[in-house]
Amino acid sequence: MSHTLVAPQPLQRELGSYDAGRQGPTLLICGGIHGNEPAGVHAARRFLAALREQALPIAGRVEAIAGNLGALAQRQRFLVRDLNRGWGDERLAGLRGLGHERAAAEDLEQRGMLAVFERADAHRRGPLVFVDLHTSSGEGAPFTCTGDTLPNRRLAMSLPLPLILGLEETIEGAVLEWFNMRGHAALAIEGGQHDRPESVDNHEASLWLLLVATGMLPAARVPNLETWRARLRASARGAPPVVEIRYRHVIGPSDGFRMRPGFKTFQAVARGEQLGTSADGEVRSPEGGRVLLPLYQPQGEDGFFLGRDVRPFWLGVARWARKLRLDRAVRLLPGVRRAKDDPHTLLASQRVARWYLVEVFHLLGFRKQRKHGEVLVFSRRFANDQALSLPWRG
Repeated sequence: MSHTLVAPQPLQRELGSYDAGRQGPTLLICGGIHGNEPAGVHAARRFLAALREQALPIAGRVEAIAGNLGALAQRQRFLVRDLNRGWGDERLAGLRGLGHERAAAEDLEQRGMLAVFERADAHRRGPLVFVDLHTSSGEGAPFTCTGDTLPNRRLAMSLPLPLILGLEETIEGAVLEWFNMRGHAALAIEGGQHDRPESVDNHEASLWLLLVATGMLPAARVPNLETWRARLRASARGAPPVVEIRYRHVIGPSDGFRMRPGFKTFQAVARGEQLGTSADGEVRSPEGGRVLLPLYQPQGEDGFFLGRDVRPFWLGVARWARKLRLDRAVRLLPGVRRAKDDPHTLLASQRVARWYLVEVFHLLGFRKQRKHGEVLVFSRRFANDQALSLPWRG
């Protein structure tokens, strides 16, 4: 590739912080949870330096960390395991009890990140907003993805970038899960291709716009706000505003998967179109739609995703349906019941789920889907009271 970002050096877990002494949200930024994605680290450092240089009177606090330090030094996605997995409470409980001599490289990295997360949660003076900065191996427009709560949607849609729904719920144990399971606002931003300098620019632009969206700084006080906004609009030109995940192509080391060259995120593909090859032969698209995050790197467990466009009209319908608590009506349908120990989980028989019920569940935010025998389990993310209060009004 003609453009290559220099690995950020020297590198420590905590990249820095900025606090003007006013109460408000904590904006916690993470870059480089995958070691071949240094753009987020560069953007966070540049963003913090600008805040300090201009002494901007933000409400709250900005903190930034680097994720997988060892992998960043090696410019690999990970050393032993993907650090953007295993953030569920059960997995973390096992991690806490793991002896140091048995801990893998990413176990130690995860402990370091977790210590920062817990400290930020304990010491915050308002809502906690987490932003996870990523890049991808294939070409394509940048985008946002988030757990499907109304505060998360508002933050994501404050950026003039496409929003992908269902990606966070499809990937088991992504770092966003730690924050979503506690009701905090959290979103991931895919800034562009790994080694492109413009990916750093896209991330920095997003951080400036999020200062406004969270209420941490009035729009009039953000330097070059319209320039940052225009930069993101231009980077996303031609991409659909909202896409919903329909399919995830999971791969393993023995599959021998290879994506066919030339695919870009948001590119339209037809049902049956060949997308790659594997040890079993050709890999074809199971349905028509848009290909997302095609894999063009050695490491990774997702060969590609498929999505379909969602009309913005349905986002408005979803907002009102949730405000009216229509999930209570869904629970009255035959074959549907609420889980005994979790108000955010519904159980449905597969027979009932055939009647467009999956689409209704998605509309109400129940996007995380699992199967237990003959029962389909649908869970949704929730927002705590402080996330619901965003933007900050002091």
